[in-house]
Amino acid sequence: MNPPSPVAGVGALVFHGRRVLLVRRAHPPYAGEWAIPGGRILPGESLQQAAERELREETGLRVRALEPVWAFDIITADCHYVVVDLAATLVGGELRAADDAADARWFSREELGDVPLNVHTRRLLDRFAVFSWPEEQDSQA
Repeated sequence: MNPPSPVAGVGALVFHGRRVLLVRRAHPPYAGEWAIPGGRILPGESLQQAAERELREETGLRVRALEPVWAFDIITADCHYVVVDLAATLVGGELRAADDAADARWFSREELGDVPLNVHTRRLLDRFAVFSWPEEQDSQA
C-alpha cells in the first residue's frame, strides 16, 4: 500500500552559542524523540513563514528564518512528508514547550549523550563541527 500524497513541512535550526534548540515530539512520526522544531506548511506560506510560525507555536520563541540547510523524506505506510530545515536566528521570546512539543530545551553536544535523538536531526547536526559525533558512534546510527 502506498502512502498518501506528500505533505510539505519545515524545521528551524536555531543555535544559541554552542547549544541547539530541540523539541521532544509529542506525536507520530517519531513521538518521544528529540528533533528540530517544525511542522506542516500551510497553504500560502513561504518556507520561512512556516518555519517562523511553527517554531513560535512549539517553543514560544521568535526567530528569523533564513536559507534551507537540509531536506529529507519521511515515508511510511501511513504518511509521506517532505521536510526542509532552514537556518534561523533567535529574535526573542521565552522558551516553553507547546502545541506538538512535549518538551523544548537548549542542548550542547555533550548534553545529548543518551538523549533519544531523531535520526534526521542527528544527520543534520553532524554537518556542524560542534555537534559532530566520533566515528565509532556513526556506525551505530
